[in-house]
Amino acid sequence: MRFYAGGIASLLLPDSLYRQRLDRLVESLSPMQRQAVLARVDYYHRQQNPFDLDEAAVRIGDFRYERRGAYYLDAKRVVRHFDPELRFNYRFGDVTWVAETPTIVKSRPICRQTPPSNANNLLLKLNSVRHFHFANDRLRHTDKKTGVVWRGKCFHEHRAAVLRQFCRHPRMDIGQSHAKRRHQSDYRPYLSIEAQLQYKFVLSLEGKDVATNLKWILSSNSLCLMPPPRYETWFMEGTLEPYVHYVPLAEDCHDLEEKMDYYSARPEEAEAIIRNANAHVDRFRDTRLEHLISLLVMHRYFVLSGQLSPRSAPLPLHSEISASAARNNWA
Repeated sequence: MRFYAGGIASLLLPDSLYRQRLDRLVESLSPMQRQAVLARVDYYHRQQNPFDLDEAAVRIGDFRYERRGAYYLDAKRVVRHFDPELRFNYRFGDVTWVAETPTIVKSRPICRQTPPSNANNLLLKLNSVRHFHFANDRLRHTDKKTGVVWRGKCFHEHRAAVLRQFCRHPRMDIGQSHAKRRHQSDYRPYLSIEAQLQYKFVLSLEGKDVATNLKWILSSNSLCLMPPPRYETWFMEGTLEPYVHYVPLAEDCHDLEEKMDYYSARPEEAEAIIRNANAHVDRFRDTRLEHLISLLVMHRYFVLSGQLSPRSAPLPLHSEISASAARNNWA
């Protein structure tokens, strides 16, 4: 409720106050921060070439509150910094395909090829109230219970297949917690994040797109076990490396018990991965930089769509960091 109340209250402030902040935010950056910021802008906004808007593009001045309120409030916090005459394409919800024209989205398929085939999906930090929860985990990994835990809704066959294998496993606490499906054998009562973090291992399973629990797992002292991700969001799931930030599983998770046993016997290796995961999360904790990066993603959108002059860019449109150097910075 605090997210919605604060977001709606902010709509009462004049947009002109927001449009004055971009240059001041950029001026406050150190040279190293500027380089890191531009590398992330490059990652979210992979479109390099000028493009035309289609008829569905909406004027900022006509952008209104709609059914997906959390998406709207996050997007509005960004676009209100710009001229209300500027237009943009957006698509709210779980986007698992590549748009035909450059479009602001929450998610996209991961692509590691060059040039990237997902460049029309430009990422903003949308639906943050649902996806960006970080844990305050004071329990050391070695003091947690040995076992794997998972809770969530199960509307997709790949999740159902995992539950069929492990919902009765004596060393695992895995089950779907959808209240309307209490009669099913794979149902388990709701467990809070705090309760799940009593376990050394937490399973992360994508749903329609990304796994909602991935952010709080990687911010905790529990080890994340998951199949390699197929989709990515503002959290840059595509930069996560197996055996560096998480322990990879087979697509059907048949090796879940094997991986649990391996890292149970090697806590030093588990804790090294956890430290890397925590470091990945730390780059998303600075709210000022997060907001600035969002503004620069949109500014590049308006420049490449021909609505703003390239000379108006508060920073260069593209960083000089190579893709490999950027990956090293994100490791």
